[in-house]
Amino acid sequence: MRTIDDLDVAGRRVLVRSDLNVPLADGKITDDGRIRASVPTIRALRDRGARVVVCAHLGRPKGEVKPEFSLAPVAARLGELLGTDVRFASDVVGDSARATAEGLADGEVALLENLRFEPGETSKDDAERGAFADRLAALAELYVGDGFGAVHRRHASVYDVPQRLPHAAGGLIAAEVDVLKRLTEDVARPYAVVLGGSKVSDKLGVIDNLLGKADRILIGGGMVFTFLAAQGHEVGKSLLERDQLDTVRGYLRRAEEAGVEIVLPVDVVAATAFAADAEHSVVPADAIPADRLGLDIGPESGKLFASRLAGAATVFWNGPMGVFEMEPFAHGTRAVAQGLIDSGAFTVVGGGDSAAAVRGLGFDESAFSHISTGGGASLEYLEGKTLPGLNALED
Repeated sequence: MRTIDDLDVAGRRVLVRSDLNVPLADGKITDDGRIRASVPTIRALRDRGARVVVCAHLGRPKGEVKPEFSLAPVAARLGELLGTDVRFASDVVGDSARATAEGLADGEVALLENLRFEPGETSKDDAERGAFADRLAALAELYVGDGFGAVHRRHASVYDVPQRLPHAAGGLIAAEVDVLKRLTEDVARPYAVVLGGSKVSDKLGVIDNLLGKADRILIGGGMVFTFLAAQGHEVGKSLLERDQLDTVRGYLRRAEEAGVEIVLPVDVVAATAFAADAEHSVVPADAIPADRLGLDIGPESGKLFASRLAGAATVFWNGPMGVFEMEPFAHGTRAVAQGLIDSGAFTVVGGGDSAAAVRGLGFDESAFSHISTGGGASLEYLEGKTLPGLNALED
């Protein structure tokens, strides 16, 4: 896979596919982590005299122009981080995009409007997607893929455009791939994996694959209640995927046969409702009251999880332990984050909600070895799946 160091970019228009899919509230960015992660590649190209045309998506507008998904606030923040003006095109491949791209001087940067305002970006029809890719590729002479959070999608800007232009991987994608190889090839052991988030079904592939690779798997978040129920425990009104119970029982059997340690919570913070001000208490994980729902792992579980991370050489974490956005249910996620830091291991935070939790709970990002920008892409890589965006860059 070529990198930007292999491209002669001076004086040439370079289309950079970044991942700028940040959360917004009332038109304001609430977590700019993905923007900051995209800056080094954009800055490196700018400093080498490239005319940088950045493209990205935000949310799921489903091929329609929806103002609440505009990248305009992102352009402003990107300009602040770069310390330079970032021109903003009011469309993706229309008159504004063409004029903006063609008007760039050496070392200038522009951002196109949300790629997903165009139905061709995500179309499953090869011809429709290809026609959009043609128009997007026409804006530049070179392509740099740097949006790791989208490389598992067969989208025009990720998969089709690099087939139309000389291309290379940006620094972010190169770093992500290097880290993921450390989680899949010649892994330093013991190898511990922490999985959370709401649903077991979101993690089926990665659990299946990790049962043959990890030494221990710690499970929290909403998905843990399906594991507890599979063991025959009452989970009250907690999130439960009944259709996955047999699958989970199979995982527990396979783990025992393979000598993989499955670590489940011993206590849970159970509340009367899904609300920050709901009455709540700590209960044993095998005795959740029928009229309550679990919203976090309990304090003893936090200590248990930290102890099982202490001897690890490699740790991968994907998914919070509870509803960390509500302070009463953030303690489990905070304990796991601190456990990763204290372990001294090579630690990878697997994007999405986990990365948001690290920042939202006030942890120093540099305390972790790597914070991924692509939760779904990271999981699919660990499942052993082929990622279309990476394949396109390897050609």
